[in-house]
Order: sequence, then C-alpha cells, then structure tokens
Amino acid sequence: VPYRIDVESHFKGTPPFSGKYIPQPVETCLSLLPLSRSPECCIMVFTDQTARAAAQGAKHGKGCHHMSMTYKEEFITFMVRSGVLTFGDFTTKSGRKTPYFINTGNYKTGAQAAKLGDYYAACIQEHMPDGITCLFGPAYKGIPLAVSAAASLYRNYNRDLPYCFNRKEVKDHGEGGTMVGYKPQDGDRVIIIEDVITAGTAVRETMPILQACGKVEAPDMFISVNRCEVGQTPGKTAIMEVQEEFGIRVHALVTVEDIHQYLKEQGTFGEVLPAMEKYMEQYCVL
Repeated sequence: VPYRIDVESHFKGTPPFSGKYIPQPVETCLSLLPLSRSPECCIMVFTDQTARAAAQGAKHGKGCHHMSMTYKEEFITFMVRSGVLTFGDFTTKSGRKTPYFINTGNYKTGAQAAKLGDYYAACIQEHMPDGITCLFGPAYKGIPLAVSAAASLYRNYNRDLPYCFNRKEVKDHGEGGTMVGYKPQDGDRVIIIEDVITAGTAVRETMPILQACGKVEAPDMFISVNRCEVGQTPGKTAIMEVQEEFGIRVHALVTVEDIHQYLKEQGTFGEVLPAMEKYMEQYCVL
C-alpha cells in the first residue's frame, strides 16, 4: 500500500479506539481525524505524496488540493515547535560558534517522546529492517532517544529490541558498572542513537564504552541532524571520519541543507539566513 497509518491513544474515549495500536482503513482514519483531541500527534507516515496530500487536506478541511509538507519539513517543524531547534548565538561541543542549535534535552512531554520515537523508528526500519541486537543511547541525551525509538519499533513494527545506556560515573555499589539495561556481549550488533554529530567528539567517547563490553559491533548510528561540518581532516565531514575510523554508517533524519532550505521557504527567518549561510560556507562540507 502507498501509506501506513498509526492510530493510537490520541483518540482516547472515541470508539472504536481503546488506546491500543489498531490498524484501520485509510478512509476510516481520515474521517476520524477531526475527532482527535490532539490531531498534531496523530502519526501518519505515507510513502506516496498523493495519499499524504489527501490526509493533510482532510485534516485541514481543504481536500486533496492542500499540499502537505514533506517528511523532512514535518520533522524540522516538529523540532522548532518543541524548542529543540533554535536560532541565535551558540557554541557547539567542539567550540565552534553557530547560529543554530539542536538541544534534544528540550523534548519534555510524552507526546513529543512518542512522536520523536516514531521518526527514529521509521528511519531504523528503512535502513536496518533486521540484524540489530540492541539500541545504545549515550548518556545523557541519547538515553531518551534510544528508549523512545525502542518503544516505537515495538509499537509500529513489532520489533521488541532491548536498549541500554551508560553512566557518566561508574557505580560502585549494587550491580555496579557503567552500563544500564541490556548488557552487550561478544557478537552483538549494537546501533547508536544520538542527537547530532558536529566534530565526532561524542562518537570517539562512545566507542571505548561499547568495546569495553566485549567484541561488539556498532555498524550503524542514527541521528536527528547531520550538521555536515568538517571534522579533524580538511575536506571531510565528521561523519565521513567516523565511517572511516570506526566503520559506522550514519543515518540522519535531516541535514543542515534541509534546515537551510526550510528557513528559505518559510520566509520568516530573514535575519537568520545570512548567518546560517556564512556558517555553512566556513564549516560545512556540502
């Protein structure tokens, strides 16, 4: 089918929904959209633009003539509305001054966590439909990302994968150690769930943690934003370096180019665009 619709507990109290994941025909779902108490949280992922446009049109009462946002535009809008993607004067972990910042620590509601997990899970399912032992979320911001992604993988794709994360400080009592949740072991294939990669610093801190667990593979990493910034080697992004150094394939929901294009199309970020373009010219490999 050209679409997949997830109708969940956002229709609480509205028959025939009982708070569970209940697949429904597209016509049923579209007719019930006005009944949702939180329609912006109704997760609808389409692979066909016509079906997506029809859904958006039904939601806004404009029929199929309403042109829907692309998947990337939806995710960027979601980050902006959640206060996760902000614009101003910031300093990244690598010490660079930047006109935009991604702070996933600003996700703070159950609806946001559920929707974020769905975005990550869709990306994981697309690129790794099998061959995963567990999800690893580096402390601290990677922890809720891994948890929400694991929940969505089970809810949306019936994939019940364990997750784990590390402690910043070694626990010297109780069970001890640095790992919480699933304990990776020899032969495991672990995927890393993170927010962004700027200079690759966080990845280089993460790999020793995983390798200390045993002969663990980390073939893929999933992030919210690829900042496309030059790493330690001129002409190469941090993501290119990570792939060469550790053999990790990095999958991003959106890139800095997507964000730049979004700002241009919105027409309300005129003061941000020059700073964004200057930053991209100075630090990005596009």
